[in-house]
Amino acid sequence: MAEAVTKLVPPVRQEFVRRELGETSFGAVERPLSAWERLTNITAVRRTFIVVFLAVVWELYARWLDNELLFPTFLVTLKALQEGFTTGPLLGRMLTTLQVLLMGYAAGLLLAAIFTTLAVSTRIGTDLLSTLTAMFNPLPAIALLPLALLWFGLGVKSLIFVIVHSVLWAVALNTHSGFLSVSDTLRMAGRNVGLTGVRYVVELLIPAAFPSILAGLKIGWAFAWRTLIAAELVFGVSAREGGLGWYIFENRNLLDTANVFAGLLTVIIIGLVVENVVFRAIEARTVRRWGMQR
Repeated sequence: MAEAVTKLVPPVRQEFVRRELGETSFGAVERPLSAWERLTNITAVRRTFIVVFLAVVWELYARWLDNELLFPTFLVTLKALQEGFTTGPLLGRMLTTLQVLLMGYAAGLLLAAIFTTLAVSTRIGTDLLSTLTAMFNPLPAIALLPLALLWFGLGVKSLIFVIVHSVLWAVALNTHSGFLSVSDTLRMAGRNVGLTGVRYVVELLIPAAFPSILAGLKIGWAFAWRTLIAAELVFGVSAREGGLGWYIFENRNLLDTANVFAGLLTVIIIGLVVENVVFRAIEARTVRRWGMQR
């Protein structure tokens, strides 16, 4: 019995003393960043490096291919772009396209707001939005061009029709999903402080669901931009002159590949500006400031 009790006693660990380290022995807890590290911490600089790298690859590949009819160099494309804006019709074509785009985008957002308001207000509105979205969201807007030509003729109305179709369902679906994701706790808190009706939607639901709404705005913008360029490539004349898509189509018929690339580069530049300037500024002043996005 005594042996069993002895075995249960834990062993005694040997004591030892560690030598204390001085403050200078830990090394640098933080150090100043180098100029290169400070530079690469800027998002705009990193993305500019990527664009410059792609431009260099473009230039080198075009020089290696040595066939400007098939693939002009980046410098030749920049020259065509500069001439198109200064002496050519490219500036007017771009403004025409942007004008039609803004009208169609605004109309699509207005209809999306109406459908979403009905969906969050009534059960039949929810069923209506879900059914229409399931029916029309998978339908490519470009497939509606023949009907647009029959109903509205060759002009701005047809372009606006297909833009509205491309914007409406993406924005409405994302907005409605954002509203549904607002927690019941937040909803009850809003009602407890007296938010009802329009104030309840504007001051509580929209800020809480704004990340989803902003995602829908981005998707709707991308769909609208691609749809408009594709529509102009098919029947491009809007009002008295065509837009960027028609500019690309005309120069393709003339085998002026440099101007075709200049038109495509204009489309890309506008997309980059809208994404990295307009939407990024909205993000910085809303969801990032509110702590809803990293």
